[in-house]
Amino acid sequence: MSGFYDYFDVAVVGAGHAGIESAMACAKMGLKTLIITQSIDAIGRMSCNPSIGGIAKGNIVREIDALGGQMAKIIDNSMIQFRMLNKSRGPAVQAPRSQADKLTYAQIARKILETTPNLCTLMDTVTDIITTASSTPMPPNSDSAAEVGSIPGEVRNQGTTQAAKSGMRQKVTGIVTERGRVISVRSVVLTTGTFLGGRIFIGEYDAPCGRVGEQAAFGLTESLHRLGFTTGRLKTGTPPRILKSTIDFSKLEEQAGDEEIIPFSFETEKVNRPMVPCHIVYTNENTHEIIRANINRSPLFSGKISGIGPRYCPSIEDKVMRFKERDRHQIFVEPEGIETDEMYLNGFSSSLPESVQDSFMRTMPGFENAVQSRPGYAVEYDYVEPTQLFPSLETKRVAGLFNAGQINGTSGYEEAAGQGLIAGMNAGLYAKAHQQLCGPLSKIPETLTGTPCSTEPGHFFLHGNMSNAELEEFAKISEKITCQLNKNQEETQKQAGFNHFQDIPQWEPIVLGRDEAYIGVLIDDLVTLGTKEPYRMFTARAEYRLKLRHDTADRRLTKYAFKAGLKSQAQMDKVEAKYAQLEEIVAQLIKKPHMENPGYPQELWNEALIDYKYKYYIEKQDRRVEKMHKMENVKIPADFDYGAIPSLSAESRFKLEQVRPLTLGQAERISGIRNSDIMLLMVYLK
Repeated sequence: MSGFYDYFDVAVVGAGHAGIESAMACAKMGLKTLIITQSIDAIGRMSCNPSIGGIAKGNIVREIDALGGQMAKIIDNSMIQFRMLNKSRGPAVQAPRSQADKLTYAQIARKILETTPNLCTLMDTVTDIITTASSTPMPPNSDSAAEVGSIPGEVRNQGTTQAAKSGMRQKVTGIVTERGRVISVRSVVLTTGTFLGGRIFIGEYDAPCGRVGEQAAFGLTESLHRLGFTTGRLKTGTPPRILKSTIDFSKLEEQAGDEEIIPFSFETEKVNRPMVPCHIVYTNENTHEIIRANINRSPLFSGKISGIGPRYCPSIEDKVMRFKERDRHQIFVEPEGIETDEMYLNGFSSSLPESVQDSFMRTMPGFENAVQSRPGYAVEYDYVEPTQLFPSLETKRVAGLFNAGQINGTSGYEEAAGQGLIAGMNAGLYAKAHQQLCGPLSKIPETLTGTPCSTEPGHFFLHGNMSNAELEEFAKISEKITCQLNKNQEETQKQAGFNHFQDIPQWEPIVLGRDEAYIGVLIDDLVTLGTKEPYRMFTARAEYRLKLRHDTADRRLTKYAFKAGLKSQAQMDKVEAKYAQLEEIVAQLIKKPHMENPGYPQELWNEALIDYKYKYYIEKQDRRVEKMHKMENVKIPADFDYGAIPSLSAESRFKLEQVRPLTLGQAERISGIRNSDIMLLMVYLK
């Protein structure tokens, strides 16, 4: 029978922005895909700011579109305001940003998932990852490269499962859910957002939630610990939502959108949506005085929260305490949708008690009688320290297990979606290679089930503060399921003539370079440097940003989507024809710099003009890129002995041994590595 006891090529855990992109990529690659979410009604829900895009983030959205993803198409059909940011500056740092109708956005995202062939949704909570020991040795230094004790909320574990203790690299074989379902899979993508061990804080109140009113996910973090992963705790926050009808907008500054609306998707010809304005207001000394008087009631300052929050998006109480010389802070008042009365206060996140939030909010002009519909709050959650990943976003310890989004320490919908797409593409490629090498998966017999969780006395129950006895019971249940599932799958594959159950397939991942995409910069930073605070993308992080303009994403990345099967031959041909024409225009401009447009499409003409005007700077940058490529292409063996280089500094040797970079270029970008040590390494690699 199919359904409950079925198997899947890929399982995606979580249906936020990363999960949507992962699941869609795998399904479009022709793989039998399952996306599991705690609430199907929450698919694509915007937990925080109802907007898509922004500085560098807008570029990522267009890159997602060029790679065959969904985010650009969804926002084109749900936006309620559009602005091109940094229009007064150079094109390399300009970026599109749109306010979203959050209800419409989520509805479209859900419909896309539910109408895509090869894709099933399941409302449940994943609590355990099942693995087997493979025939491949564990990659050297597969644990976190971060110094011991340096990760907020750090938990390190050498691995306690039989597979983890084997000393060999593990491979995914299945997942288990809270209600006791055991599902056989080839690969898994974890996109858990803020729900992994999540806890929200509002003043003295706290609760085990990933979003206010939505239960956190427990069990999976403990499962990851048993597999040997190092985890930490991060924090983010959101502002109160205010009823529009209670705000006096005559006292606020209006911020209109642009008249010219540029679609995010290269395939959208025109955006036809109702547009609304945003507004601006400022805090004042009265606001700050109330915050200072109640700062001891903030969980950020009382010590209740151990996780580190986003440096570039601090709470209002954090801003007031850190920037005491400022007499006001700018707040953007943004609509959450056409059919809702809720307004979002961008820059006003808080975890102070609701009564305090009410008080300081009403000190702002126009908010004297404002009413909260939802309070601001902080949320703390678990993440897997990302130097434990390959650039493909596959974990080093467990083959077939991929992480994307906030579980990797990032913040932002766009960063999550970009990772989700790359993780999904690579999980799909891995699953295809697994199918060829290992053969079929079997449906799960009715006798093979997990232990359903229950809050009844005497029953097994997963929660945020499990005792040692409860953890031991969880581990025993997991080992029993592991033995049964793996035996069942191995027998199925042998009966079909395949004898590679414990072998890891060879496959070629899609890895984007730093010179190719902001997504490439993002992933490279994470897996090379790691992060101890929520990572946010900026143009300043990209050394090749002249090549990463938002309007060139299709030129740079469509080839990867075509290679993975996410773009058709017709789509590839269209992009190639477009840029052949662009090169033709640039060639004419070189001969006649002041010529007028003889009839080319205006958008293409404008892009060619930018290419022409920046030609010298781009060529200069290209020379740097070429030099970097030479370094990138110098491979470092996985078992390279850094101790064999006598003049290598102790600090560089330690970091190189911990990170185990795949290339010389990746080694160069490890924080704290000296250039002289890179030159020494280059000599020894020749």
